[in-house]
Amino acid sequence: MTPKERIYDAFGELVYLVAKSDGLIQPEEVVKLEELLLAHPKGREIKWSFDYERRKRNDPEALYKKVIERCRENGPDPEYQFLVEMLEKVAQASAGIDLNEEAAIKGFVHDLTERFKKDIQDINQLRG
Repeated sequence: MTPKERIYDAFGELVYLVAKSDGLIQPEEVVKLEELLLAHPKGREIKWSFDYERRKRNDPEALYKKVIERCRENGPDPEYQFLVEMLEKVAQASAGIDLNEEAAIKGFVHDLTERFKKDIQDINQLRG
């Protein structure tokens, strides 16, 4: 599986983590996710990954680290815009975005940005 293919697994895993961050995945969140994924060419893969995590309930910290690593392996990608919008819409679907969901979304954006900045610094040091 290529980094680009693995990124869609990571999307499903991250949606799971954000939806679960307020303690419970609401039915409205699942409906919104399914609605958003209908038009996405990799929607089936993203939803499969989300459902897998719901069944397995893996350690959230380890899962989050895996998501960040998969995003790093994939590199900058316009698909991250879709991911963030999807996270926000799914979180909004059930009584609005709560503080835990907001923190999870903002934390992901920050962590991924910092990871890419570090990668750029590392590359620049190798050149220098």
